[in-house]
Amino acid sequence: MTRLEWAVAARYLKSRRSSRLVSLITLIATGGVTVGVMALVIVMGVMNGLQHELREKILVASPHLRVLTFGEGLRLDGWPEILARIRARDDVVAGAPFVLTQGLLSAGHDYHEGVYVLGIEPDTGAAAVTPLGSKLVRGDLSFTTTRDDVDGGIVLGRRIAERMSAFPGAKVTVISPAGSRFNPSVGAFIPRYWQFEVTGYFETGMYEYDNAYVLLSRDLAQRFAGLGLAVSGLEIRLIDPEKAPQVARSIEDDLGYPYRAVAWQSQNQQLFSALQLEKLAMGLILLLIVIVAAFNIVSTLTMVVTDKTREIGVLRAMGLPAAAIRRIFIFQGAVIGLVGTALGASLGLIIARIVDRGGLIKLNPTVYFIDRLPVRVDPLDVGIIVLASVAVAVLATIHPARQAARLDPVEAIRHE
Repeated sequence: MTRLEWAVAARYLKSRRSSRLVSLITLIATGGVTVGVMALVIVMGVMNGLQHELREKILVASPHLRVLTFGEGLRLDGWPEILARIRARDDVVAGAPFVLTQGLLSAGHDYHEGVYVLGIEPDTGAAAVTPLGSKLVRGDLSFTTTRDDVDGGIVLGRRIAERMSAFPGAKVTVISPAGSRFNPSVGAFIPRYWQFEVTGYFETGMYEYDNAYVLLSRDLAQRFAGLGLAVSGLEIRLIDPEKAPQVARSIEDDLGYPYRAVAWQSQNQQLFSALQLEKLAMGLILLLIVIVAAFNIVSTLTMVVTDKTREIGVLRAMGLPAAAIRRIFIFQGAVIGLVGTALGASLGLIIARIVDRGGLIKLNPTVYFIDRLPVRVDPLDVGIIVLASVAVAVLATIHPARQAARLDPVEAIRHE
């Protein structure tokens, strides 16, 4: 663009007494772009934040990979040899056996709570498969007891500990589904009752874990579940958790039947697929706001063309080519799009930061697994939003710009 074209375009953007309505519509169009871009940045940040937060919460107590078996339920015999083979892989950082079963927990009351009993290795160092050991609020994973009338130590999730009033030092009873014995005198199976001392409690921030999981040492959990020397499976920590599906397929090919490897993404596939679909749907819906703002840009430039018809005719009569007229109006629409996009992106980033840092929006953890709305802005998403917004704004200028360039100079000068 020449200096003259810049000057004319800038003059048309300024508010004058004779074109106050056009200037007002220009502000409305700019505001529409601002609101659309701001909403897109915030919503995309919220969806990214939910995905990232849920991923982090899930991986607190869930490993990157689990090695299980087909056809025999949660039972893996001969696991030391399998574990040694897996630990020898270059893409594996750590591995350990685990036991997972269920039970009924009571803390001396007349009611019981169903819980997941997770048996793990009492290790919180570099060899630990999950960071669960770092989430203990009280106690540790040594499961050391101070009472003689218990079968061992147990660590509870914070929510179930508070609900049952079972804190470190208290004795709790857990009914095991394994080890039941048939009593002929009553004609029913009598379950086995285990007595444990609460040696600590943990808080992961993930409602499901804090509300329904209890921890035992692996060897005690084996007896509790009636597995003998077997375990439920193996937990594996990888160098790159995002490559868990590929590593799972490789391990399955290496071990063969009846072993199977389940990646953390597969265990939560429905949840993350739903979040991804929702992110796409929300992005498309909110993009409509920017498109509506683009129609405002079309109407604004159309009114400018009508308002400046005589001036355009004079410029054409003085020798200004039609292409220059087109560039003037394209520049005017581009400025509206750029200003609106810049304001919207800036406001979106500021609001996203305030909401995320301040934890202003609380969520029900029983529904959403997390207790606040996280916002995580992805630079790639912001870049796509900015480019899409500016592109829509520039495309909106094509029709009014062509309309202005087609004006006949003589007819334009005669325009009233």
